Amino acid sequence: MKVLKTTKSICPECFKVIEATIFEDDGKVYIKKECKDHGFYEDVYWSDSEDYKRVQKYSIVGDGVENPNTKKIHDHPFDCGLCPNHKSQTILAIIDVTNRCNLRCPICFANAAVAGYVYEPTKEQIDNMLKNLKNIKPAPADALQFSGGEPTIREDLPELVRMAKDIGFNHIEVNSNGIKLAESVDYCKQLLDAGVSTIYLQFDAVTSEPYLLTRGQDLLKTKLQAIENCRKAGLDSIVLVPTIVKGVNDDQLGAIISFAVENFDVVRCVNFQPVSITGRIDYEKRKEMRITIPDCLKLLEKQTLGQVKSSDFYPVPVVVPVSRAVGALKGKRYLEFTVHEHCGMATFTFVKDKKLIPITEYADVEKFMDSMKSVYEAASKGSKRKAQLQLLSSSLRYTKFSLLKQLMSGVFAEGSYGALGNLMKNVLMISMMHFQDPYNFDLERLERCGIHYAVPDGRIIPFCAMNTIYRQSVEKELGVPLKEWQQRKKLEKEKV
Repeated sequence: MKVLKTTKSICPECFKVIEATIFEDDGKVYIKKECKDHGFYEDVYWSDSEDYKRVQKYSIVGDGVENPNTKKIHDHPFDCGLCPNHKSQTILAIIDVTNRCNLRCPICFANAAVAGYVYEPTKEQIDNMLKNLKNIKPAPADALQFSGGEPTIREDLPELVRMAKDIGFNHIEVNSNGIKLAESVDYCKQLLDAGVSTIYLQFDAVTSEPYLLTRGQDLLKTKLQAIENCRKAGLDSIVLVPTIVKGVNDDQLGAIISFAVENFDVVRCVNFQPVSITGRIDYEKRKEMRITIPDCLKLLEKQTLGQVKSSDFYPVPVVVPVSRAVGALKGKRYLEFTVHEHCGMATFTFVKDKKLIPITEYADVEKFMDSMKSVYEAASKGSKRKAQLQLLSSSLRYTKFSLLKQLMSGVFAEGSYGALGNLMKNVLMISMMHFQDPYNFDLERLERCGIHYAVPDGRIIPFCAMNTIYRQSVEKELGVPLKEWQQRKKLEKEKV
């Protein structure tokens, strides 16, 4: 056993902050911790120790926000909101518009039927949350996801999308199971017309059986119809989101990518999410289900017959030099993706003759990013504009593909959402994001989280803290008992 670092975690039973050790053993990385009241816990943190070390060198710690919403009183993770300790900006903001759902998935974070109460912020509360997100300094949130529950259950969802658009969010996505989308092309068109940029579609497999296990019913035809309806409506940006559970659908990664390639006209990204194990569960059961990012990368390489390799993937903060370089040239601050290096990995691929060609075939990613650092440093030191542009232009020599040069030139020249969108429409992004649960929780990862929930009381809470610690208290405080809510709705219908 070799200790890699010490950190702090939480007890899965009482959520008390406890000391934790990240260590290497037999080619894997584990986390272990002990609560004096509830005992010892150990789990896999990262299933390939060499890859763990490769990823570490891309670590970039951000400088957080200038106007935190909460004060440092109890320390992580009990000051969330964002607190002064938090080191990353809001890359993606999430607002849960309801906890009601038309499914009862065994692996879900939130469900009114299970919770026993309905959490559904008012339009006024959502308006305040949106404005709160736009008030973040030095770089306000620009990408927003409406989530739940199932957000399409709210009849006013298109109106909420328009509200967000009017307030200034450039990218608005809806996180959906696809049931409502599959019912109507017109509904998909309503969302598009309201300003939806992307449908973040739950998509666990290309066969029926995994849905029976993860969602409680066969949803494959529903997913396919939802995609077809989006296509007919002109909504051409879909992210497929498979939750990967070992022994359930870990044999489907390659098939899901093949499906994305077949539907490349509308599918922009596949975002694999190794399952986050919530609730009380013993070690043996966790071991059966637990799968980490390196596991998924190896499976993906094998199942795509080597079209995409583990080495083609980089951690999220690798792109920080681009935003810093463009920001320096434009004289403004852009969002910086300074999330923890072990939170997620991604690559871009080009689709040619229904085959995937990773960006690493066309670009030397390491040298390109080093050149971006040089541009940023030159601009920061006040060098002449001409010298900065020459450095920028020379960075493109590390790309070998004319389309890629053209797309990157557009991003540099404009530094805009439109230019970035043009790049994304020409590539298939493959990403992996492993959200934490009480067993593998690392507070160092939490303080660098870039996906944040806005809640009605003014707090902005990191994703893993929300779903592990805060969700129940936030929703219960603001929710209405399920039977009371149902009675209210019954009376409203009778009045109509």
